[in-house]
Amino acid sequence: MTDIVKGLEGFLARLHLDVALQPIVAFVIMMAVVFGVLAAALWLAVRRRWVGRATAAFWLFVSPWIVGFLLFTGGPMIYSLVLSFTHWDLISPARFAGLDNYRKALHDPNVGHAVKVTLLYAVLSVPAQTVLSLAVALLMNVKVRGIHVFRTIWYLPSLVSGVAQAVLFIWVFNPDHGLVNGVLGLLGIEGPKWLFDPGWALPAVVVMSLWTVGGNMIIYLAGLQDIPSELYEAAALDGAGRLRSLWNITIPQISPVIFFNVVTGLIYAMQTFTQGYVITQNGGGPSNSLLFYVLYLYQNAFKFFQMGYASALAWILFLMIMVLTAVVFRGSSFWVYYESQGPKEGRRRVRAK
Repeated sequence: MTDIVKGLEGFLARLHLDVALQPIVAFVIMMAVVFGVLAAALWLAVRRRWVGRATAAFWLFVSPWIVGFLLFTGGPMIYSLVLSFTHWDLISPARFAGLDNYRKALHDPNVGHAVKVTLLYAVLSVPAQTVLSLAVALLMNVKVRGIHVFRTIWYLPSLVSGVAQAVLFIWVFNPDHGLVNGVLGLLGIEGPKWLFDPGWALPAVVVMSLWTVGGNMIIYLAGLQDIPSELYEAAALDGAGRLRSLWNITIPQISPVIFFNVVTGLIYAMQTFTQGYVITQNGGGPSNSLLFYVLYLYQNAFKFFQMGYASALAWILFLMIMVLTAVVFRGSSFWVYYESQGPKEGRRRVRAK
């Protein structure tokens, strides 16, 4: 494969193509050849009546995703799995290490601390985001004049995320000139140092995570508007109040939406990186209070140049996320309601097993 790429780059160099464009053009040519071969193979299969036209069209249209997944997701994952069994410093050739990297991770105190920080962040941020975004969605579901403006205002902050959000909250939580401590000072309260205090840094990052609740709010709003109004009318005739309707109609009806947001929020929280990397210069916060797992993985890969160990940490994280997701899926049978199957049916099925 390397010889093919070098041959293409040499050919493009002879055409006096700019050096910066040679890798891109070589990649485009290879992709064109791959899809050309695939299209020719499908055309031949249709002519020989091995597959129908609809089947061939399906594979042709889905092929860009398959090729992209193999090149940019599946391939790198397999390569990182191989690297996790080696010692590699990005310069010298990789050396086979067996299970040394995984044994090292089990005895690395920084790994345990990073797992603790990440899990604590997930336990605090995911429920807070779920409750707040659902509460905002309930407010935004009220039919009043100008409600679309309020929905837009709540959603706009979710467009400012990542590094921009972290930089913004560095100023918001500034202990001397920040907005939060300024407001607390007007109330006669001396605010903490927030991001510069080991005890307050993680709670401050949890508050930061609430900045983007507008994204989940839109999903909850779509689920709320899909609930049949006849259910609320029947409940009102039976004398049910708003709280009873919320508990017995709204929450069960949108429980699949809640389940979706909890799972995706949990996966996202376990991969938190930007806050710990950007907020403090040493990348980990005061006393490593913001040493998230992915941040420690990044430090091993690109600061300590232990790419094999970092790959092992990545696969350990993958297994942790898989286990946590499986636990959430297992517990969903007790509280997630579907039209064809309620939570009680799922509970009986679990007991039967």
